[in-house]
Amino acid sequence: MTFLFKKDKQQSSPQAADKTVKRLWLDLGDLGDLVNPSGPHEQWQDHGLGLLRTILKNAGIHTDCFSTRQCTSWEEVERRMKGYDMLIMNVRSYTFPSAYRSAMIFKKINPKGLVLAGGMHATVALDEMTAIDAFDKICQGPGEKVIVDLVTHPETFPRVILGVGAKSMDEWPMIDRTLWPKPNSRKLEKGFNWPLEPECGWGPPAVATILTSRVCPWQCVFCNENSYIPNMGRRSVDAVIDELNFLDKTYGPLGSFVIHDSMFFQNPTWLKEWVEKYPVKANKRWPYWAAARADTVRQWPDLFEAVVRETNWTTVSIGFESGSDRVLRLINKECTEEDNYFAIDLLTRIGDDMERKGLKPPVFWSNIMLGIPGETHEDAFKTMRMVKYTKRILPSISFYAPYPGSALGNQLIAEGKSRMTKENYHRFPDDEKVVGVDYAFYRDLLAGKFDAEVNKGLSVIRQERKNYRDALIKA
Repeated sequence: MTFLFKKDKQQSSPQAADKTVKRLWLDLGDLGDLVNPSGPHEQWQDHGLGLLRTILKNAGIHTDCFSTRQCTSWEEVERRMKGYDMLIMNVRSYTFPSAYRSAMIFKKINPKGLVLAGGMHATVALDEMTAIDAFDKICQGPGEKVIVDLVTHPETFPRVILGVGAKSMDEWPMIDRTLWPKPNSRKLEKGFNWPLEPECGWGPPAVATILTSRVCPWQCVFCNENSYIPNMGRRSVDAVIDELNFLDKTYGPLGSFVIHDSMFFQNPTWLKEWVEKYPVKANKRWPYWAAARADTVRQWPDLFEAVVRETNWTTVSIGFESGSDRVLRLINKECTEEDNYFAIDLLTRIGDDMERKGLKPPVFWSNIMLGIPGETHEDAFKTMRMVKYTKRILPSISFYAPYPGSALGNQLIAEGKSRMTKENYHRFPDDEKVVGVDYAFYRDLLAGKFDAEVNKGLSVIRQERKNYRDALIKA
């Protein structure tokens, strides 16, 4: 059920209300990530914040903004919060500890202040949000159709609000990227390219992160995205190209871009239009990163090859997750070992051909998951064998994390096997996240202790030792 609220005729306009309230939008993340970050991905910006602050700005409603990532201590966060009447936060599960602590600090120094929190964690773990008195208003689901009324007249809303989203992403305004927080050190500013974003190894700077679609329609049990936002219409190809051209002209020159869709390679009609229009309408055929699935690559191999070759899709992100059919069934991936190897062989063939022609070959950014409950040693060997088989790969390896809102996450939480709590919903790569998983084995596996098993059946050239511990990332 969706709740819609009508304003009382006696209430002031958003513009009038804005003059009497000091509102702070707090961007969340680990302390110091916009000062001296451990890597480029920690510097990327929050599209939810950008979209909603743009909507508020267009409605004449001012919000100040800073980020916990710009601060190096919680004392600094506290100093910068002082004197505000309202705190607004977009809370993901992995930023929940920061949101929880920030709300408590805000209430301490602004006891009459109001805290509004929305985002994924509010939807997938409502009980954890409502248990914290400092969260005065909690918005579940998309907020673009309620954000203006909520921040101007919060007293007309109950504590828990069901958000209202757009039917299509083409209804969204173009994000005003100057509303995103800036890097907070001279060293970082030099390579950040604000309000565009920093290079991360996928393509040359300056980088723009964009969205063309929202929500992956598949139902993998480790993912909570489907429980957060209902599907909505994809942005038109023309709108995507127009935004890229605008960013290039206004803030560029643009060097490359990242399509942050959970699943870019879906909907053949849209993809065929992308192949037709992007090479001729874009200011430049910029290289980009985007996501696919092994089964969709296998379903539409000719279309996949056309997108790679003709639109300069240089970094193909595929969540292979596992090289074992048994584990792929456990996580309801709806892909098989055969699908994975088909996609690997196809991109290898395309890359070899491009290399012979003097062109830069495309590479995989490959998401790999270890430590899934029920995974055997042999399953893990098969997964690492697949990684080593892949000729051109940037492996992104993580230990499985039982986030709330996902089917498997909810099960493990209910069974008391999750080690993730509101105090440690962080994403440090080496975290032990599930009770009963033999993490010592996985660390030895990544360090090469079991290479004799992993290398079985691989050609000699694929058996070379690599330090896969360095590929372990946040989950």
